[in-house]
Amino acid sequence: MTYIDATFKGFPGHLTPVELSQVGVQGWSLLKGHLSFPLAVLKQSALTHNLAWMQDFCNDRNLDIAPHGKTTMSPALYNKQLQAGAWGISFATVFQAGLGIRNGVERIIIANQVFQEPDLDTLSGLLTQHPKVRVYFLVDSLAQIDAIEAWRVSRASSTIFTVLIELGIEGKRTGCRDHSQAMALARRVKASAGLQLSGVECYEGALATCNHVHDQATVAALMSRVQWLANECEAENLFECDEVLLTAGGSAIFDLVAEHLTPLLSRPARGVLRSGCYLTHDHVQYRKMLKCVGERLQLTETLKPALEVISCVQSCPEPGLAFLSMGKRDVSFDMDLPVPVWRAQFNDLNTRGVPAHWEITALNDQHAYLRFDPNSREEEHPFVGMLVGSGISHPCTTFDKWRWMPVVNDDYEVIDAITIHF
Repeated sequence: MTYIDATFKGFPGHLTPVELSQVGVQGWSLLKGHLSFPLAVLKQSALTHNLAWMQDFCNDRNLDIAPHGKTTMSPALYNKQLQAGAWGISFATVFQAGLGIRNGVERIIIANQVFQEPDLDTLSGLLTQHPKVRVYFLVDSLAQIDAIEAWRVSRASSTIFTVLIELGIEGKRTGCRDHSQAMALARRVKASAGLQLSGVECYEGALATCNHVHDQATVAALMSRVQWLANECEAENLFECDEVLLTAGGSAIFDLVAEHLTPLLSRPARGVLRSGCYLTHDHVQYRKMLKCVGERLQLTETLKPALEVISCVQSCPEPGLAFLSMGKRDVSFDMDLPVPVWRAQFNDLNTRGVPAHWEITALNDQHAYLRFDPNSREEEHPFVGMLVGSGISHPCTTFDKWRWMPVVNDDYEVIDAITIHF
């Protein structure tokens, strides 16, 4: 059993430890001050909406999803995604994949290169201990295959790894830069006793600009390369699998990938998106990107932000400046600063929106600078003790600052909780 206790940020030290499954029956209300702030929380209504929206998106296009588990590193959320219909879960490292395997995930894409000896040792051991688990990882160079084969000889290993050829973009992330390089790699995989080729992978997120013409053209070109490589590998009988995977899809322009992800092969094949941030969405970066998705698909509603960080006004030292009790230790800031969304006093029954002139302009380790118009009406001024709920940008780098998050209803009553394992 997992317990939440005083070693978890946001859990008051005077309370006795609570077993994770019992958090939702404690009767905690955030507006009544039952937990400590700052505190990152997940809104159940938005999570439920996002799970259903993305699964419907995939179902309508005959695609599957293996959402990126590195976003949350939370087994409870993986379980929600799998229950909603996810084909599997993606990860970026063997360490992360181990978390998934230990928590019942049976189909895994490690969307990254694996080649270090300790990682190969670990992955081989996990596959031996969990024979029902299927793991795919990426290869993009002959040097990587050399390292895997050297490891296999040194360990006298009989493990056979299932791999995907990664196609890359010049100047961007990992992956083969041209077709001939990718084909040479595929042939080398076929010749290896320790590897089996099961598909093709790419990552298009670096192309996203929210310029529809640019994004559509560049994604179409990349996905054409994916289909070309898959067709050539099929023609040369290089795939050694029951089902070929074609996989792509970050969280920004997944709709454009989806147009081209249906495999054009004569053998059984599956198109798999890997979007991860859709589950919690956000208030800035992905909100902007999903607005563009909505424009392309002519939708009035897409995803809803589910992740907030709640803090208190702890000081108002001068006109026009207040300090919130959260900082770089608590909230993401790598893409954009957090944005104040709502305010309340303790024991309020509801929250209310913040004035348009409120803005978080900077973060220290434990402080947020909240600027406001000192000439506005007094009722629009923050005051010491006020609760402020802030939206975030880029959920990945808020999750990694917490070991747990309460799940709340729309009245900010705690109904569940998750743990996080970065």
